[in-house]
Amino acid sequence: MTPAAAAGAPGSARRYLHSLWLLSARDLKVRYSTSALGYLWSILDPLVMSVIYWFVFTLVFQRDGIGGEPYIVFLIAGLLPWVWFNSSVSDFTKAFKRDAKLVRSTAIPRSIWVNRIVLSKGVEFLFSIPVLILFAIFARPQVQWNPLLLLFPAGVLLQTILLVGIGLLVAPLCALWGDLERTTRLVLRALFYASPIIYGLSDLPSPFHELALFNPLSGIFTLYRAGMFPDEWNPLAVAVSAAMSLAFLALGALVFRRLEPAVLKEL
Repeated sequence: MTPAAAAGAPGSARRYLHSLWLLSARDLKVRYSTSALGYLWSILDPLVMSVIYWFVFTLVFQRDGIGGEPYIVFLIAGLLPWVWFNSSVSDFTKAFKRDAKLVRSTAIPRSIWVNRIVLSKGVEFLFSIPVLILFAIFARPQVQWNPLLLLFPAGVLLQTILLVGIGLLVAPLCALWGDLERTTRLVLRALFYASPIIYGLSDLPSPFHELALFNPLSGIFTLYRAGMFPDEWNPLAVAVSAAMSLAFLALGALVFRRLEPAVLKEL
């Protein structure tokens, strides 16, 4: 089979997926080609953050039952997907401007410039999962393994849907209005503390608990943690996250379709 045949016919789903993989693989190669540590950079940031928060909330201050035990595993289970979310949304703000010439000249659907970010950052997230597994194994007497661990892939799927929807919304808006890039950074900083990362959803008192249910990351983090921390299981949070992720995807697709001509003119 020739390379052209393997890539699929122009305009086909096969050609789109082939191009998506090539672009994502290129991003990963460029990111790590000049780095001596390479893969380790994908886990170093969340690992350092986890150790810092563990030190502060375990040895410096008393947590008073906030989060699960062992706390370091609880933190890593939230920080790893947060890094995927945060780095993806940050890159969405310059998804079109960074490769403006390719965006204008390519015949591939422009949504690929959003999906390539989700995929490449998602691959980094998957590469970081062994760190969570190792910490959970070392803390085996305290980690409460249970069948809800099978829902971990559902968390990955749900977060992918959410990120694609947000990307389709943020990328064209930031391409048209540059100030939104700085606004997005501020929102991400606030969202870190508004999401159950250093604390659990069950730790929040009313009415903050009810408000947190409308944060789509709450249900997603629940899916990641429930297999090791069964007390974190909250089916309502998961259902709300699923509904909101699909809503973001529908809204993002609509906004992207309407703003795409204006974005191409701006570039």
